[in-house]
Amino acid sequence: MAESGDRFVHDITVRWSDCDPANIAYTGRIPNFALEAIDAWWAAKIGIDWFELNLDRNTGTPFVKLSMEFLSPITPRHTLRCTVRLTKLGRTAMTFAVDGHQDGKASFAGEFVCVAVQADRFKATPLPEDMRLTMESLVDAEG
Repeated sequence: MAESGDRFVHDITVRWSDCDPANIAYTGRIPNFALEAIDAWWAAKIGIDWFELNLDRNTGTPFVKLSMEFLSPITPRHTLRCTVRLTKLGRTAMTFAVDGHQDGKASFAGEFVCVAVQADRFKATPLPEDMRLTMESLVDAEG
């Protein structure tokens, strides 16, 4: 994990087991890489990961929209650097942009929208106020 200015960067080691017969990352793994990076953003920026958020704070953040553009193949040859930005924050919804780069080339760009829910009831709920205050200062709408 690293920070570059206001950008949060999460490094992922792509493994042989992440690859398909074409020797590139299996398509289904790429959203997982992005979600891993968002979970790391929560831990680094908010101080709580998704596991703790759900179990200790009874707040879930299921995704309601996922959009990705694949730009170049991902392989185990180089570290995958995922840059995470919180681009929108609503009453219950959060939008994250995740951009993946490998060996200096853009690999993917994605947008991920999730909503806050009361985890034990799976009912929409506003974000806890302490988290909201922190997240408001982290919104990067400009990109």
